[in-house]
Amino acid sequence: MEKAVYPMCDYLQFLMQGNCTGISYIDSTSLAVCDNHRIKRNKVFADTAGRGKSSMGWFFGFKLHAIINHRGELVNLTVTAGNVDDRKPVKQLCENQVFGKLFGDKGYIDKSLTAWLDENLDVELVTNVKKNMKAKDIAWLDKRLLKRRFLIETVFDELKNICHIEHSRHRSHVGFMSNLVAGLIAYCHQPKKPTLKNVLIEPFVAKIAC
Repeated sequence: MEKAVYPMCDYLQFLMQGNCTGISYIDSTSLAVCDNHRIKRNKVFADTAGRGKSSMGWFFGFKLHAIINHRGELVNLTVTAGNVDDRKPVKQLCENQVFGKLFGDKGYIDKSLTAWLDENLDVELVTNVKKNMKAKDIAWLDKRLLKRRFLIETVFDELKNICHIEHSRHRSHVGFMSNLVAGLIAYCHQPKKPTLKNVLIEPFVAKIAC
């Protein structure tokens, strides 16, 4: 199984190549490797996994950080320990993969990161502001696209409930990675994916791509 993981990763990278459309969404989701009451007994991932917090509560495991386009296709992804800040892998994920606008939640607010993406990659990171921050002007189409961040949550839901990328019965790192990558490949081959259907979006995408 170990020998198969690397070719599978290469194939997954091939499937994601060139998927950026100019409208991208970024987020992360938890990949728990055991139940919380068994954390201290988990020896397999003791040195690599971490405790993190998601909207569903605390977990022990890893995070899948992903970027998708407005058609629900995977653009790029990476895996980190569960306690890694969502903003840390953004530069790596965007480099040579993303152009145009990148929509994220408030967890991606970072002035230096926004400036770096704009100056080095010509990527515009679009987020809402926190309650204690000064309001900023956001173009009306950007506001509409920002409200549709649920698209990436829907993708994560399909990855977990249809492609089964998460379970708590792994006995090795190889088993964890092979299950994850196989699920991601299966999702890439799904003929129907969650997508944003709006006549206003495609002309905007074509304009960015030119």
